[in-house]
Amino acid sequence: MNKALRRSADATSHLLAGLRTSVPAMLGLVPLAGVLVLLVIALPWLPAAVKPLRALANAERRRAGRLLGREIPVPYRPLPGDGLERGGMLVRSPVVWRDVAWMVAHGLTGLLAAVLAVSLWPAIPYTLSLPLWWWAVPEGSQSAFVTLDSWPKALTLPFVQGALYVFILLWLVPRFARWQARLAEALLRPTSRTSLVERVEQLAETRAEALEAHGAELRRIERDLHDGTQAQLVAVALRLGLADRRFDTDPEAARALFLDARNGVEEVLTQLRTVIRGIYPPILSDRGLAGALRALAAGQPIPIETDFDEGRAPAAVEAAAYFVVAEALTNIAKHSGATHASVTVRRQGPHLRIIVRDDGEGGADPGRGSGLAGIRRRVAALDGTTRIDSPDGEGTTLEVDLPCGS
Repeated sequence: MNKALRRSADATSHLLAGLRTSVPAMLGLVPLAGVLVLLVIALPWLPAAVKPLRALANAERRRAGRLLGREIPVPYRPLPGDGLERGGMLVRSPVVWRDVAWMVAHGLTGLLAAVLAVSLWPAIPYTLSLPLWWWAVPEGSQSAFVTLDSWPKALTLPFVQGALYVFILLWLVPRFARWQARLAEALLRPTSRTSLVERVEQLAETRAEALEAHGAELRRIERDLHDGTQAQLVAVALRLGLADRRFDTDPEAARALFLDARNGVEEVLTQLRTVIRGIYPPILSDRGLAGALRALAAGQPIPIETDFDEGRAPAAVEAAAYFVVAEALTNIAKHSGATHASVTVRRQGPHLRIIVRDDGEGGADPGRGSGLAGIRRRVAALDGTTRIDSPDGEGTTLEVDLPCGS
């Protein structure tokens, strides 16, 4: 019984809070009719006119989402063009008309539901107390739908009426609240078409970022090979050529040139290994992602606390995860001023979650450098998500989710 009362009280509170949106929605029906009449004339000003409606709908999305326990996404997208063009797009947009449909439905039902829910709470004790004082009121007085003119009625009808009120309060009011929230979700959430358009736009954006990241990677490899490896090989060839010319006349000088050439070859091999590690670190194949990240953390100038899953993921995902952690630890060492950091890599269902935290100065901004922006592009190329939380003076937390199959 206590649980039912508490649930009913919460539902009543929810419906009462709905007055904040249902009353303005009901009051908005009159100007809405005028807007529809003057739609053609007011078309350039329509983007400004729908802002209050969208603010009201967003408030209802948050309120309904709290009751349903899930977020109701916002379907609005930026509108290009001038006022007239945007007004025309709004007129043709199903999102606007769904907002209008919600305003009509919520304006007509929300106020009645809230008044009903609130009035039942005092009505129950009032009705149940009628047998104590009904005889003191003027003859013919009514209490709701009950006319009390005898003791048999006074001892039976108020309790029947009170039981009905309790039933409505405990059974119907919570359902009214959920129906109201589900109505808001049905009308205010993005439609499948809107979700599809947003998904296509997201995929187009991630594809562009993937191509940009791929192009940047190719340019980096070309630069490293051209400016480093190729130059070293040319120098080695020159030394060997000079050594060959001096071999008969000055063996000692030729020997020195051969030794320099050998050192040059070793430097070339080192540079080639560096380029290969940038493409796909061999340590991932040898030790797996967990082993590679432990070796990466062990080489940092500050203590790094690690927590890794030992399972394997697809090669592209492991390479991206290694890049994310390597870039994040490099940023921490160079810019954060941190004295401690932690790296967590866990498999959560179909995703690989990476969390890198530090106790540094915070204030990291992806727009001010290429490191975090590069992480975001690399993750987006795999249809992953990146979240950065870096308040000033409170350290930085980088969270990355990479899809890796079930």
